[in-house]
Amino acid sequence: MPRFDKIAVISKMAEAPMVPVFYHEDVATACSVVKACYDGGVRVFEFTNRGDFAHEVFAQVVKFAAENCPDLAVGVGSVVDPATAALFIQCGACFVVGPLFNPAVSAVCNRRGVPYTPGCATVSEIGAAQETGCDVCKVFPGDVLGPKFVKGLLAPMPWSKIMVTGGVEPTEENLTAWFQAGAFCVGMGSKLFPKDKIAAADWLYITDKCKFCFNLISAIKK
Repeated sequence: MPRFDKIAVISKMAEAPMVPVFYHEDVATACSVVKACYDGGVRVFEFTNRGDFAHEVFAQVVKFAAENCPDLAVGVGSVVDPATAALFIQCGACFVVGPLFNPAVSAVCNRRGVPYTPGCATVSEIGAAQETGCDVCKVFPGDVLGPKFVKGLLAPMPWSKIMVTGGVEPTEENLTAWFQAGAFCVGMGSKLFPKDKIAAADWLYITDKCKFCFNLISAIKK
């Protein structure tokens, strides 16, 4: 059973609008990254379905977060079909993210009160996703579509809540471009988790980088 419902998750996205996107096959490493991000102010964390038995690692991460990161909503990413969505929701996913839009996933998530954020690359896809109950839609790949796409979309559809993933970087220039364009939140992956820092177990680096991003975003959104 997810620890947070749809309203709570979207509220957390609004309050802390940078969502780490991460996968690791080792449970201890994944939990350490989650805690480092939480200590840096993260309140919504996306663990991607990228490897064999990812749901088993995910289940352990959810249990760890419930005990050590009480305000953290942990969700699953890289979901493309309803069966996978149901599996991870059973493991405690508070939200479901995908690289594409599959209305069958909407049905599964809506039934359980879990937000579904599908990957969309056109205005029509976003409109179709919204009609199935997707409150937050993911613009993906962000580095291909660019901030002008987000700004252009919001002009005729100002009610849209857009999460940008792909090409988001922890820099003033990059974050300014996305949030000034009107992004609701951003998903950040590899740029937030350099391989050498993960290998060295430099969790303080991740905590500090998250704090840096949130301070930047707060200043941009003032």
